[in-house]
Order: sequence, then structure tokens, then C-alpha cells
Amino acid sequence: MKENVEALRRAYEELGVQLSDPDALADQNSYRKLTREHSRVRKQLEVGERWFELDTQVADDRELLKSESDPDMVEMIKEELAELEPALEQAEHDLETALLPHDPNDDRDAILEIRAGTGGDEAALFAEDMMRLYMRFAEKRGWKTELIDVTEGTAGGFKEVIHAVRGEGAFGILRWESGVHRVQRVPATESQGRIHTSAVTVAILPEAEDVDVEIKTEDLKIDVYRAQGPGGQSVNTTDSAVRVTHLPTGIVAQCQDEKSQHKNKAKALGVLRSRILEAAIAEQEAKIAAERKSQVGTGDRSGKIRTYNYPQSRVTDHRIGLTVHNLDAIMAGDLDEVVAAIQDHRRQEALAATRGV
Repeated sequence: MKENVEALRRAYEELGVQLSDPDALADQNSYRKLTREHSRVRKQLEVGERWFELDTQVADDRELLKSESDPDMVEMIKEELAELEPALEQAEHDLETALLPHDPNDDRDAILEIRAGTGGDEAALFAEDMMRLYMRFAEKRGWKTELIDVTEGTAGGFKEVIHAVRGEGAFGILRWESGVHRVQRVPATESQGRIHTSAVTVAILPEAEDVDVEIKTEDLKIDVYRAQGPGGQSVNTTDSAVRVTHLPTGIVAQCQDEKSQHKNKAKALGVLRSRILEAAIAEQEAKIAAERKSQVGTGDRSGKIRTYNYPQSRVTDHRIGLTVHNLDAIMAGDLDEVVAAIQDHRRQEALAATRGV
């Protein structure tokens, strides 16, 4: 462990030197990555220094206990060790966790996609509720959000809505939200008070930068069309909406939120890059998963991950067996308890895998 702390000290120093170099500002993308890495290593080092301090104190007390003959002093040392040793054990666990391999994609901004699934109009209404949940969650964290595309439902809500979410570690925090979210409640249109079950799908993509994905102009098919509002009402009188198809992969992205065709094209290309990047990451993760039994770190969206039960004010995350009874607070954006529990579960899985458990 001491070698790890020393390595963190050296890495933190080296990154500080790189950041202080005036030439580092020349490439803004590289500088941002360097800043993120510096912040990440600083947090690791704080955990490491805490372990180092406790380890030193425990070692000193144990050595002192060997030579101390005064009964009162012996008792005091034993009492201190009784507090320090459990703290040292926890600090060692924290350091092991902090030293787990870091996925650089976790530092990225995110693309949030919500789509109505089974349940018809009720699913579209719940998709709107889920969008509000994530917008409020982002706001509480000081993140910025930007609407990219939306398709409204015939009776309200959204068939599909896409946002960019920008803030420190947005993708790393949101990535485990990907999956099928099921709702159980009495729809507003239900006259007999029967509970219906509907679902929406949530996809979280790491937002790609221009340097991540090379897109050749000849590989793109770009269609423009007139943006539509609810009920077929035209939003614009010009063909400003843009649909971009990446011919080699068949991946499609579109945007009609802006009145400018140029701005819609830029947003659609941003989403397209993120989807291509996600496909590449998913392919890489699939290869890794095929080589090991433990699929730590994969964002499998094939099955339901969470249920929101309104009659019982209950939210259950099926992946980790977590159930809480504060649905109203969660729908208002207080998702921290659930997010933290999932992240901790993933870290423990990864830690067990490194130990060969």
C-alpha cells in the first residue's frame, strides 16, 4: 500500500507540472483531460494520505506498546488502538476501491435518451416524468442540460426526448440509469381506478468529442425536412429539421429543436458521434465479457432495472435489490441515494473481481 501512495504522490506532482506548462493550454481537449486526471488523482491521494497517516499511527502505537511498562499508559495505548485499527481497516478498503481501474469515459458529459415503451399513452406520459426527474437531478448537481430532440405523444408526454447533460462526471454518475424503467400506477385516463403497468427505456451515452470519432462526409446521408409539433402542426415554415445517417453502421440521429438547419445539423452530428462511440464501447465490453464470467462494468439494457410503484410510494432497483419508499422525492430529482448505492455495488463487484473472489 505504501508503494501505491508514493506512486500517487509522484503522479500528482507530475500532473501539476504538466498543468503549469504554458504550452498545455494550446490544445483545449488535452488540457481538459489533463485537468480531469489531476482532479481524479488528487481525490485518490487524499484517500491514500488518510490510510498512510492511520497506518503510521497504528505502527507507532504497536511499537510503543512493546516497550511501555506503565499500566496507565498501556491502557491508553490499547484504547487508542481499539479506535485506530478499525479505522485503518476501513481506510485500506477505501484505498483499494480508489485504486480500481478508472474508465476515462466516466469523466465525459452525457447524452440522455428517453423513449416510451410498452403502455401506449401512459408510457409517453411517464417518459415526460422521467425527463423531469433527470433534469431536476442535473440541476441539483449544477449540471447544464440542452434539449436536442423531442417527439411528443399523441395524448401528451413524449414518445422520445433527447438531452445533452454537461457537468463533472455526468456520464460516470448517470451511466447505470440505462435500462428499462417500469411504472405501476393508475393512469389519468383510467376511469375505474385500475393500476396499469407501463415502461420507458433510458439510454445514457458518453458524449463524444470531435477527436473521438472520425466521420467522413462521404459516409453520411443527410435529409432535411419540416419540423413538426404536436398534432402535426408545423413548428417552422422551412425545412430546418435534420436527419443524419451514418452509412457504414446504419446509425441515425436527428434534431428539430432549433429553427436553424445549421444548428440542428451540428446537434444531430453530436448525437451521431456519441452513438457511434457507444457502439464501439459496447463491442469492446462484449469482448471483455466473453473472456470472463464476471461482467463487471457492462451497462446491459436488455431487462427492467427499476420499478416505480405509485400506490406504495415504492422504488425498487432490481439489480441490487434496493427498495426505498420515497417515490415523490425521487421523482423530484432526489436520486442520490439510489445512484450512490448502485455505484457502491459496482465498485464492490469490481473489487471482488480484482481479489479473485
